[in-house]
Amino acid sequence: MNAFRDHHDEFDKGRVSTVPTGKVKWYDTEKGFGFLATDEGDEVFVHASALPAGVEALKPGSRVEFGIADGKRGPQALSIRVLDVPASVAKAVRKDAEDMAVILEDLIKLLDNVSNSLRRGRYPDDKSSHNIASMLRKVADDIDA
Repeated sequence: MNAFRDHHDEFDKGRVSTVPTGKVKWYDTEKGFGFLATDEGDEVFVHASALPAGVEALKPGSRVEFGIADGKRGPQALSIRVLDVPASVAKAVRKDAEDMAVILEDLIKLLDNVSNSLRRGRYPDDKSSHNIASMLRKVADDIDA
């Protein structure tokens, strides 16, 4: 079953064609592509170029609508519009805002010390650099949940 042809066949017959909808199966930001599952159960390739302006990634389970074209390897999504993003489990369990404020203040102090060392021409040692980078990623994940 080809959703692209089916929708065009409906249009050709004079019927009103609806925009295909579905859910994001998976999307890899680093690779710049992923796959959608249409409501009919078909799998559709999605490239980063089809994402709406300002959207860098699609969350699995997000409801989307999109155009479909026949690509080199099958159906490919065009002009995606995000309809509904699933509730974030991370938001439901993230730290209290006051606790995050304390963590951020401590992180700022740590980064200030690193900045002072860098001004004196010294990078942190490898272990400290790795720990600082891990902390920054964790805090960023907690804020961006």
